[in-house]
Formats: sequence, C-alpha cells, structure tokens
Amino acid sequence: MSGISRRGIFLTFEGGEGCGKSTQIALLEPVLFEAGLKVEVVREPGGTRLGERVRDILLDPASTGMTPVAELLLYQASRAQLVTERILPMLSVGSVVLCDRFTDSTLAYQGYGRGLPKEGIETLSRMATCDLVPNLTIVLDIDPALGLVRAARSGADRLEAEQMAFHERVRQGFLELAKEEPARCVVIDASGSVEEIHTMVLSTLHRLPVLSALMAKDA
Repeated sequence: MSGISRRGIFLTFEGGEGCGKSTQIALLEPVLFEAGLKVEVVREPGGTRLGERVRDILLDPASTGMTPVAELLLYQASRAQLVTERILPMLSVGSVVLCDRFTDSTLAYQGYGRGLPKEGIETLSRMATCDLVPNLTIVLDIDPALGLVRAARSGADRLEAEQMAFHERVRQGFLELAKEEPARCVVIDASGSVEEIHTMVLSTLHRLPVLSALMAKDA
C-alpha cells in the first residue's frame, strides 16, 4: 500500500474557512507533476456530478433550517460517491490524489462545531470511505477572524456565515484531531504569506519516504 508503483498516495488538506487550502493545492499540483507523478485534485463536498449538486445545497445561504444530522448525511453522501467514483480508482493506478477536505472536516465541523457524537460520525465516515485513510493530512491553522475576512472576499456561503463561536470550535476540533494522530496530521501556521506556507507544505511532504525520494530525484 505504501509503494507508489502499487498504489497511489492520498494527501488531504484541512482547515477552517479562508485558510488557503485551495491555493496551496493549486501550487503543489505542478510541483508534483514536474517530479514525474500523476496528480489528481478533488474537493469535498463535490468532485462528482452528484456531489456537486449536493455541494450546492450544503453551501447555499438559502438552505436555511438544515438540521445538523441532515447536514452530516449530505456530506457523507457526497463523500461516498467521490471515494467510489474517483478517489479509489485514481489510487489504484498509482496517482497522487490531493483532496480539499475529507473526514477530518466532518469531525471538526459536524462534531466539534455542531456537537454531533464523534463515534457516530466516524462510523458513517468508515462506511462512506470504505475505510480509506489519508497517507498525510496537512492542517492549515488560522485564526477564524482572519480566515473569515479572507473567505468573505468572494461572498459568504452558508457555513462561512455561521457565528464566530462556531468557527472557534471548528478550529479547536482540527487542532485536537491533529494531536490525536501526529503520525498522519501536520499543523501548519496559515497566517503567513502564500509563499511561506507553500514552502512549509513542501517540507512536510518529506514525511512520506516514497514521495520524498521521487521529488529529490527530480531536483
């Protein structure tokens, strides 16, 4: 499972609103491509035709009155489709898959943020992912007050419009989850410049021996 010739590498990017996940993924993709790797980028919720329709419902500010459980199930439905339709097939042919959010986001947002039980979320996540676990998770940590300012530049979606206390709980959730799994999760301070964060992301990738060796060979 660890060799890229036998199975791909699954990297996930996590963090609160406005932390810069999409930007860092966009910077990392060509670096890996130039190292001779087959790279695929996906996002949650979404990533498939069905998933994008679910995404529209979840993030639409007009989706008022959604219960926490309904929200959780919609995220898991989108994830189940994405894993089966795209992620697992990509990994089976040796691709490096960069995923913008995954199961940690559900634990942080619907668990810590909404107060749903962690055990139930984890059970649903295992079903939705076929027990798939990322090789490495990069958590971009940022003060919610700063992150929301960045995110609001393009207009606030339903989650971005939540109260500050909600976003503080989400941030704490990500940090606690990272502490629980230090071998998989790396926390990076996302308050710096895009270039500074990109440098730290590249340094973090050397925790994966196979990926590090391929990148060093290219360099």
